[in-house]
Amino acid sequence: MAHDTTAAPAENQTGLKRAVGTWLLFAFIVGDTLGAGIYTLVGTMATDVGGVIWLPLLIALVVALLTAGTYAELITKYPHAGGAARYVDKAFGIPFLSFIVGFLMMASGITTAAALANAFAGDYFASLIDIPPVPVAIAFIAILTLINLRGVKESLATNMVASMIEVTGLVIVIVVAAVVFGSGGGEPSRIFEFAPDVPPLEGAFAASIVAFFSFLGFEAAANMAEEVKNPSRAYPRALFGAILTAAVVYLLIALGAVIVVEPTTLADSTGPLLEVITASGLAVPGWLFALIALVAIANGALLFMVMASRVGYGLAESGLLPHAFGKVLPKRRTPWVSIVVVAGATMLLTVVGDISTLANTTVLLLLLVFLTANVSVLVLKKDKVDHKHFSVPRIVPILAIIASIVLLTQQDWPVWAATGGYIVVGSVLFFVARFGRRRGDRKIAERTGAIDTV
Repeated sequence: MAHDTTAAPAENQTGLKRAVGTWLLFAFIVGDTLGAGIYTLVGTMATDVGGVIWLPLLIALVVALLTAGTYAELITKYPHAGGAARYVDKAFGIPFLSFIVGFLMMASGITTAAALANAFAGDYFASLIDIPPVPVAIAFIAILTLINLRGVKESLATNMVASMIEVTGLVIVIVVAAVVFGSGGGEPSRIFEFAPDVPPLEGAFAASIVAFFSFLGFEAAANMAEEVKNPSRAYPRALFGAILTAAVVYLLIALGAVIVVEPTTLADSTGPLLEVITASGLAVPGWLFALIALVAIANGALLFMVMASRVGYGLAESGLLPHAFGKVLPKRRTPWVSIVVVAGATMLLTVVGDISTLANTTVLLLLLVFLTANVSVLVLKKDKVDHKHFSVPRIVPILAIIASIVLLTQQDWPVWAATGGYIVVGSVLFFVARFGRRRGDRKIAERTGAIDTV
């Protein structure tokens, strides 16, 4: 993969301080990628592929690396916040298309938070307190909403502590599985046993959709582009390094979980990694690991709710969503309308959806976003900039487009219906905002005498 060798001064022209180096960026992306998904979705993958959980993870890794190549070029070529919506706008200049991409990002945050709320209220929580899951999930979302309303500083401070706790939990699972395997326990042959009632290839591609959920996170890194020192050098190293690091951790988790626990047991659990701790017989208190898992899940849900509410606010500021989404609390300066709408939508989805369907919907939403990014990078190849940037051969985004389409074909109709519903709602809001903006402009023109009202 080559680099543009033109001069570099333009990439430093930004209103934000470039204070983030390669290692800090790497840590951010690792923390964002090693999220709550793996705590809940090992069981879902086991339903499709039995003990061969490592295979869909490898398929998802390939798709993630291909799309990461596209993002590495776009981020370093246009080192500004905004992500895929900015790149689509740069490539096509169609406001509605740019809005839909941004709105799908917002929708993915809401759907992910709903999936994680259901996971929070599942077996991990039930191992501590026996309360019906629906009220637990609703109360969970309400608490995260209060943190979100309080301010982004508090949200990110909470995230920093929680990220360290969730990584600790994953390390505990890997160590526990290694001890069991090293002492002659478990059943290593299970890692090659497919689910008996599912064709292997069909199961592998179906599970890869869920596996891809666990790699999502690098898109968020695009929004730090204006604060990274020497992004042309830092981003590719941090991005690919973080994805490969996450892949190693995930593969170790997948192999260890299947060796220690029967795939059918994993498939029946919403707290599959707790099953590993319990089955190991080692002196790791189940309640302690359940708490760690709950912190990890809460951290992921909080991050996605913060992201979704800020995307909503940004779209309103750009005149692409109704003005109300841009209202902020007087003292806290948090976008309270956007936060409350995100919370309400998350609660609704939590009640009507299950973890697997919500996770698959998130993946479909983001696959559509990634498709637009991969098409955009091909369109923008002809666009020259005056600084060095990472560049991928055209075959990389083309392969990423093909891989994304293959994964899209594995989605069930309810997931497509949910995505279609999001697009319809987003379209209505877009045209409401457009009508309101034109009406407001007309009133201003009438007051200033620019339009003859007689």
